[in-house]
Amino acid sequence: LLSPPPLAPAAPTRGVMQRKTALAGLEPLGKRNAGVSVLGCAIAMVAVGGCAQGIGQLFAALVVGMARNPSMKEDLFTYTLIGMGFLEFLAIVV
Repeated sequence: LLSPPPLAPAAPTRGVMQRKTALAGLEPLGKRNAGVSVLGCAIAMVAVGGCAQGIGQLFAALVVGMARNPSMKEDLFTYTLIGMGFLEFLAIVV
């Protein structure tokens, strides 16, 4: 059996050339700037983790409150959603 001949490389399309020229001015991060980006990412992850912990505690309190007083179920759920909205807003702002 004969294998087909190798394909010739295709000429770059117009969009590819435009992207290459648009990215020509960007340089990779140097050693000095790489640490700053990692530090910024770590600070953002701590903030998001804190908001996730707050949402977990909020729903845990909802479960405990519903177990203690089932007749307040609708009111507790409303308060939980309001609190979750505040926590999500805090996560977006931070």
